[in-house]
Amino acid sequence: MKERWKMSIDPQLIHVLVCPEDKGELHLIEAENCLYNPRLHRKYEIRDGIPIMLVDEAESVDEAEHVRLMSIIEAGGSIVSGR
Repeated sequence: MKERWKMSIDPQLIHVLVCPEDKGELHLIEAENCLYNPRLHRKYEIRDGIPIMLVDEAESVDEAEHVRLMSIIEAGGSIVSGR
């Protein structure tokens, strides 16, 4: 299995990022290298420290994946954007 290179997003950028579709806050889940919108069940990939904020490239997640990601968020494993 190919190992993914993970790089942090600039903390100042986190505070201004919102979902490009509903303009709401996102959850940065560094362990998953993504930003997640629980309202729309959409996951935005982070490549080389750059969030890919295109609706067409977002991954829609099923209910099981949503529950898994929410458990990470509820356990304090995310940083909330847009604040």
